[in-house]
Amino acid sequence: MKRRVSLVCAAVALFVWVALPHAQVPAQVAAPAAPQAFRALPARLSDAEFWSLRDALSEPPGEFRSENLVSNETMYQWPIPELVKTVSPGAVYMGVAPDQNFTYLAALKPKMAFIVDIRRGNVLQHLLYKALFELSADRAEFAARLFSMPKPVGITATTSARELFDAIYTEKADEKLFEANTKTVLDLLVGKHGYKLTESDEEGLTWIYSCFFNFGPDLTYQACETASGRGGYGGYGGRGGYFRFGGGFRSFADMQTQTDADGVDHAYLANDANFRWMKDFEAKNLLVPVTGDFMGPKAIRAVGAYVRAHGAVVGTFYTSNVEQYLFQGTTWGNFYENVATLPTDNGSVFIRSVPNSNVTPAQPGAHAASMLCSIKALVAAFDLGKIRNYLDVIRLSHQ
Repeated sequence: MKRRVSLVCAAVALFVWVALPHAQVPAQVAAPAAPQAFRALPARLSDAEFWSLRDALSEPPGEFRSENLVSNETMYQWPIPELVKTVSPGAVYMGVAPDQNFTYLAALKPKMAFIVDIRRGNVLQHLLYKALFELSADRAEFAARLFSMPKPVGITATTSARELFDAIYTEKADEKLFEANTKTVLDLLVGKHGYKLTESDEEGLTWIYSCFFNFGPDLTYQACETASGRGGYGGYGGRGGYFRFGGGFRSFADMQTQTDADGVDHAYLANDANFRWMKDFEAKNLLVPVTGDFMGPKAIRAVGAYVRAHGAVVGTFYTSNVEQYLFQGTTWGNFYENVATLPTDNGSVFIRSVPNSNVTPAQPGAHAASMLCSIKALVAAFDLGKIRNYLDVIRLSHQ
């Protein structure tokens, strides 16, 4: 499927829309007066700029089949060694879904990040994480606040992620702590930072936080589904231990204790350096959660226009397994037309999660494999009509 000339015109129109003052877009989004007069990406955003940019780039929220509060991609760290070698330093990061992005961010250290997800709940979850980073001095305090339990003792700069969660499992969630923490988080977001949350937003954020309180470090994708009343897939255990192979979904604790193929844990809670980098990145308001449909007319293109206006490129786009669902409909090509408008270079890559059965050799016990794909190569293949189905996308990917 080839992109039509009208789509190029639409991209230009969108760029102009982003740049015009009457669109009520913050100053950072506005295009420079002359093409050569790029302003560098901001070193930080004020609270007002952060919220205005989030609103300017977003589309109305939509529905997805599940509440993805926790990832289930056990091979998500495998691409990191190659990513740090090939992605241009300082490039912008794009992604989808919740905190697995933090591990990629801590490894790649981009100038800015935009998380684009169709679910309004994903924005709320990122705001919850943002508040918890700000409120927590270290990893142990962050985990304790996340699960509303007392801070474990004996955690040092050299404590591994597994040792951290072994200590977390000895603590017990406290309802009074959860109620106090929820109030503190909302007061911080609304009172201190001035983010405009509706009553429905506050209820949604509280529900998300309650899942971490109720299930603790054993929170899984399936547990989220059960809590939301939607049912779910697979099984999960109760508190007190790590996942064992056997068909269920992985827990929050499990995801933090995964490694790359060489056994190195890059997770954002794996060490103090990763946590502190993420805490500082969030404090500078440089992770902007955006509500947007991958196939929609605005969000991805608007992020691209912002990045281009600041003379930068998108180095990484983590799509999880969203593409698999796009191909269940007939408008999947809209996503690749949107991606084609992004400023990229030869090092720009997708990180995608594909069914483990499509990978050789498959990882024992894994539901999905994380793979890389050149963004430029995929767009070129799409232009030539060589992307006809999801398998064509997988064939362009590599471990």
